[in-house]
Amino acid sequence: MQTEEQELIRRIAGGETELCARLTDRYGRAVYTLAARIAGCTEDAEELTQDIFLKAFSRLDRFGGRSSFSTWLYRIAYNTAVSHARRTRPKYCGMDERRLEALPDSEADRLEEWAEKQERLDALNRAVERLDPEERALVTLFYYEDRSVGECAAITELSEGNVKVRLHRIRKKLYVLVNDEMNGKE
Repeated sequence: MQTEEQELIRRIAGGETELCARLTDRYGRAVYTLAARIAGCTEDAEELTQDIFLKAFSRLDRFGGRSSFSTWLYRIAYNTAVSHARRTRPKYCGMDERRLEALPDSEADRLEEWAEKQERLDALNRAVERLDPEERALVTLFYYEDRSVGECAAITELSEGNVKVRLHRIRKKLYVLVNDEMNGKE
């Protein structure tokens, strides 16, 4: 499949633009999902998805193959959606850093257990929406898209260690947000 995809990319970059639809069909849903989660708005995600593919196809000659095409495309999607979210959704959840530091790691790790309880799951989804764009992007890539830490690092251009630390801090933040909501502290 990789060589088929490389050939397809070579042909599109060579001017056979009618083949763009194949890559759009292959990756469109995943790009849209990432854009929607980061932007928080399906209407914006539709426009962002179009913008992302336009950017990708206009820069296809710059794709060097150092990563997979999907990672390269996700990097464009990540950057485009985060930039959009910063411009349009400036209000996101700030939190007292001391509160996060005081939270035991074992408590934050319990987030995964909550998925079985619909009320907590709904609160968790609302909490994810309150994260800043970069945090929502990491949550989306790692938990919703099942991307590895290495892939998240390549897409976000962070080190793997930084991705791990950020995911850990995000889990703590989500734990606090969900608990506050469940206990009526919001």
